[in-house]
Amino acid sequence: MSFSESRLDRRAALKWMIAAGATLAAAGGPMRASGQAAPPATKGYGTDPLLNKEYAPGDVWPLTMTDAQRRTAAALCALIIPAEGGVPSAADLKVHDFIDEWISAPYPDQLRDRETVLEGLVWLNRESRARFGEDFAALTEVQQSAIADDICDAVTAKPDHREGARFFAKFRDLTAAGFFTTPEGMKDVGYVGNTPLIEFKGPPPEVLAKLGLA
Repeated sequence: MSFSESRLDRRAALKWMIAAGATLAAAGGPMRASGQAAPPATKGYGTDPLLNKEYAPGDVWPLTMTDAQRRTAAALCALIIPAEGGVPSAADLKVHDFIDEWISAPYPDQLRDRETVLEGLVWLNRESRARFGEDFAALTEVQQSAIADDICDAVTAKPDHREGARFFAKFRDLTAAGFFTTPEGMKDVGYVGNTPLIEFKGPPPEVLAKLGLA
């Protein structure tokens, strides 16, 4: 697969982070990590962000992923939520940039996820090279799926796949949270949000029937 080298603008990434934070509150625990780059030293936005300032990627805290890590992350995003019909893939919507922003933020949950994601990307490429002689992003979809099938369930994964499975669970949560908080993702699941109505006739009969109130 290929992905655009352009990055998601920071305002969109931060909007994603705020929206996705609530959906990730119940995500699984961290994966042990070692030897990764030091976490960002910045304290984050604090209590008084400049809401009218246009921030470029990396202005407030440095982004984490290298170009190679972004390619791996984009390939996995596209595999987890591929394009279907008129709906773009998670990679098309730059969910991998949202994940980069997420793991680069200097807050406790994000710092914990940073270890999981970075260690997992290393594991994924190591496994890809061992099986097929190429990094994950260079594999065919069939080859990528063969690896994903082995790590998509942390409970049933073989012992030598459990590290990858713990990473996959976290990465899948982040991908889904990023994707389904975009306008395209919300539309895909039929969420319309707060939509003004000319007239409100009460709950639909089928809803009342389901609740035993019809």
